[in-house]
Amino acid sequence: MPAEWTPHERCWMAWPCREAMWHDFEATCGNYAAVAQAIARFEPLTMVVPPRLASQARDYLGSDIELLELPIDDSWARDSGPNFVINAAGDLAGVCFRFNAWGEKYSPYDQDALLAPRILDHLGVRAIASELIAEGGGICVDGEGTLLTTDTCFPHQNRNPDWSRDRIEAELMEKLGVSKVIWLPGDPLDNETDGHIDGIATFAGPGKIIVESSRDASDPRKPYFDSLRDQLAQETDARGRRFELLTLPEAPEDCALGERFCLSYVNFYYANGAVIAPSYGIPTDDEVRERLQTYFPDREIAMVPVTDIAIGGGGIHCITQQQPLV
Repeated sequence: MPAEWTPHERCWMAWPCREAMWHDFEATCGNYAAVAQAIARFEPLTMVVPPRLASQARDYLGSDIELLELPIDDSWARDSGPNFVINAAGDLAGVCFRFNAWGEKYSPYDQDALLAPRILDHLGVRAIASELIAEGGGICVDGEGTLLTTDTCFPHQNRNPDWSRDRIEAELMEKLGVSKVIWLPGDPLDNETDGHIDGIATFAGPGKIIVESSRDASDPRKPYFDSLRDQLAQETDARGRRFELLTLPEAPEDCALGERFCLSYVNFYYANGAVIAPSYGIPTDDEVRERLQTYFPDREIAMVPVTDIAIGGGGIHCITQQQPLV
């Protein structure tokens, strides 16, 4: 599985359609459209949309974004879409993990469970099936053999109760072509995904990891973020390198609207030549922009409002899935 910062053929998203979960459905559609349009400045984008909402999606998105009409239950393409891989001959394929809506938290999810193979069938790309229940937001790879995940998510009883951690690790290594899995503690306050990695850490390059952080001593997550950094400082990647650790602050708790609200600035998307990052309309946005520009001097930093996405429990990375350029 290539690193996310390598060149993309396109980005995949899924249009919001579980209307009952959104505080303001029209505002959420507007946020999704803004993310899609920001990404489409840098690479092609295909939006999967249920046929009943195709006209609405076209009105929001304009004519520059491709629509693919398919039945879907929800709009988190990172988790229900395929995880693209490339073999030594340069052939593209997609790994299709089983999907059960984050431990059967939402119903129905039968159409989302079929989304990955349907996208691959549309592309004419080989599907690699896995019996592991897993989501794309639960993994992060450096493209050089290392994978980050958490010990609270895929081993959870609501996903893979009969799988040992060793068996899960072996499956991830086989299907995604990695040689080392680093298990980090999951966020104990994340009840939506049971601790997805993409809300707390991401690779920023070979041997580099950005970790979510907090400077507020009263923040209940601060000890957790500190422990992440301490563990990663002792780890090495698949090639034996110690990690250079970078940080981004978490958005302050007073931004949160509801218990599911995603406060993560680490939850961004690498587009071709850009980083598409979340904006909460607060002064911390400017600090994050400056840090990201320092970390990625050759990329444009595009900040996009996400409040009406974050209220559903995720961010920009959660609603996108990159298809690597072959």
